Amino acid sequence: MQPYKASNTALSAAILVASLGYFVDIYDLLLFSIVRIPSLKSLGLSGTQLTDTGIMLLNTQMIGMLIGGILWGMLGDRKGRLSVLFGSIFLYSMANIANGLVHSVNAYAFWRFIAGLGLAGELGAGITLVAELMPKEKRGYATTIVASVGVSGAVVAYFIAQIFDWRTSFFIGGGLGLLLLLLRIGVAESGMFSESKEASNRGDFFALFRNKTQFVKYIRCIMIGIPLWFVVGVLITLSPEFGKVLRVQGEVSAGAAVAWCYGGIVIGDIAGGLISQWLKSRIKVVYIFLAMATLGIIAYFTLYDLTLQHFYWLCGGIGLTVGYWVIFMTIATEQFGTNIRATVTTTVPNFVRGAVVPLTLLFQLLKGVYGGNIIHSGITVAIISLAVAFYALSRMKETFSKDLDYVEEF
Repeated sequence: MQPYKASNTALSAAILVASLGYFVDIYDLLLFSIVRIPSLKSLGLSGTQLTDTGIMLLNTQMIGMLIGGILWGMLGDRKGRLSVLFGSIFLYSMANIANGLVHSVNAYAFWRFIAGLGLAGELGAGITLVAELMPKEKRGYATTIVASVGVSGAVVAYFIAQIFDWRTSFFIGGGLGLLLLLLRIGVAESGMFSESKEASNRGDFFALFRNKTQFVKYIRCIMIGIPLWFVVGVLITLSPEFGKVLRVQGEVSAGAAVAWCYGGIVIGDIAGGLISQWLKSRIKVVYIFLAMATLGIIAYFTLYDLTLQHFYWLCGGIGLTVGYWVIFMTIATEQFGTNIRATVTTTVPNFVRGAVVPLTLLFQLLKGVYGGNIIHSGITVAIISLAVAFYALSRMKETFSKDLDYVEEF
């Protein structure tokens, strides 16, 4: 294949739309966690129903993301990155608006599932498009912009939820997504995709499982992201419960903890992307972040009697230590050829997000084993998550200078 060079206008348009699309994606993904209690209370639920129904709705959303990740990924390699980018934005925007109109738990669950389907596609398509349009020496800068702008959507979701009621917060998210579709003019399809239309196994998700080498590489991509979602899905989501055991001086708000954590992740993503460009290595940067995450998790479990503000600072700090999402996504994108790249880049982050389900189930199981001690349960799950990530990273090849203009042979 001949090297494809996109114009500066095409590059700027792609980065802008991918960044803002991910912003709205994260806004919606975290908004439910933030408004879970007030939204369920308004539907007439109380007591343990708030927790049990909330977990059910979250798992329903995650199942939608797992299914959507596969469907959107295959579509992205068969029909193009742009069709997935804009199709997913439209779907989760409409689901957002519908979430603001629900009056029953069943309707809430249905639209969280649809939202999950939509949320599964945008990030993978956006990262794949940007990575294929950018020169290999500058890929890290572009993906850093996409991720850092995107994860800041969690912080905005928190402040929006403080100002407006939960229904209006969902309407705002949906409206932002629909407005974003107006920016689609000027965004060009990836030249690499256009040139690979005759390649075999385009978007064949199951081809990854028929080839041992590709399958192992694919699983390793997923494994290195597990600690990030352990922190978000367990330590931060359950921060009110942990706060009580750690004797935090005040009532911990899960929404505030999420905002602080994602604020740290934004800083980590920016720093990680820049450091990877400086070191000319993705692998070394992930090692640095995993080492910091180990220290951050130790601090989380051992610092007792913190003031509420200091605990939120800790949430921000631990968010920074797992702020390697942009590097993790870029590694996954760079590991595979053009004919399967969107499938991988779309499914990998959704399987990592979906790992919250087995992580929380393991946490609950161990809580019973440890007689209800959530600290011991959390430490055990943390050790497993970090060990898995370190092992996978030790077996991965460096991809910083890799040319992406090739197809995968199965």
